[in-house]
Amino acid sequence: MKQTGKVQKAILLEMLEQNKFTSSFSLNQINSDNANFRLNEKTASVGFIYRHIGETTNTFAQFLGVKTDIVNTTLAQTDTGKKYDVETSRAQVEQGYLTLEKLINETPDEDWLGKVDTPFFGTITKIRLFAHTLYHISHHCGQISSAIAKGKAYEMKKQEDGGME
Repeated sequence: MKQTGKVQKAILLEMLEQNKFTSSFSLNQINSDNANFRLNEKTASVGFIYRHIGETTNTFAQFLGVKTDIVNTTLAQTDTGKKYDVETSRAQVEQGYLTLEKLINETPDEDWLGKVDTPFFGTITKIRLFAHTLYHISHHCGQISSAIAKGKAYEMKKQEDGGME
């Protein structure tokens, strides 16, 4: 049985490492010059999505039992044109990856099938939330790559209610 735990842990660490590697092709392109790029006026900016990845990775980890000091400003929010510091977002994403690695190393095998309550999926297993976290990062990295390659900076227009469009 001990061997199974080592194999499971190794598989999860390999999955995490592959996600980091694949995502790095998008994330390493982000800079202050392209952080405000969008595919069109209705889509989120690279900077918003980058911050969202960092915040949600850490927020999802909280449901898995890891405390964080990251404050959510993007989950279930719309990009209003606020500028996000690229280096802060980069640090949050790195913290999220380190948290996931710590979680893999410290979670006993049998606990991965334990249930967690989430406001967005209801009650699911920890492994499903972990898998979703990796998928979520990859999904948004695809958006970032598209916005950097094919997008441009759009000026946000003020709405009648004072918000941004």
